[in-house]
Amino acid sequence: MNPSITRYGIVALPLLYSLTASAREPVDTRWPDDPYSRMKAMAMLQSLNADLLSHPSATLTLERWCGTHHLAHDAKVVARVVKGADKPLPESAREQLGIAAEEPVRYRQVQLVCGGLVLSEADNWYVPSRLTEAMNRELDESDTPFGKVVQPLHFRRQTLAAELLWSPLPAGWDAGVSLPAATHRPLDIPPHVLQHRAVLVDGDNRPFSLVVESYTANVLAMPSSLLAPTP
Repeated sequence: MNPSITRYGIVALPLLYSLTASAREPVDTRWPDDPYSRMKAMAMLQSLNADLLSHPSATLTLERWCGTHHLAHDAKVVARVVKGADKPLPESAREQLGIAAEEPVRYRQVQLVCGGLVLSEADNWYVPSRLTEAMNRELDESDTPFGKVVQPLHFRRQTLAAELLWSPLPAGWDAGVSLPAATHRPLDIPPHVLQHRAVLVDGDNRPFSLVVESYTANVLAMPSSLLAPTP
């Protein structure tokens, strides 16, 4: 079972990660599979999770993360709309959005990219009738981030869940369970490591968007110079 993680992370330590740029392919990493690396990876994920939960903009948070951890020479995050993408509305989403069964809902998928690394894939289901005509047109015709388009709605974010999709440490590690012994293999890390689910609510307290943000293993793509423990 994937453990949920709390809003309060612990300070991250420098890490090495060498990953593929695509979050949809298996991660090719040079992180060694040993207790020290597993502890560092957990610290990094908890720190990122706390940072994301305490700031309204995932884009700006990832941009700071990208720069602080040297994921790219130019630490600028850009949004890339995945054209033609489609996903069915999750169960209970209509109840969370407060809409009837016949209310139209649109879907938009956006990747947040830093230096060629896909750091996040966001699935966004939104209610077009609760947006202006100009907003709907811009969402249809541009790559402008959703949050920027709907900013005039003076929206706020209600986090529904924050889940660790991969734990580098075994269940019960904080209660005395032994960590896995070191191996000669790289640490096996899945494409997605963290997921947030949230509803966006406008200034009149009407929910208008359900967002599921899946953060990829590339958030740990540190340069090799940061591999060694600090003396």
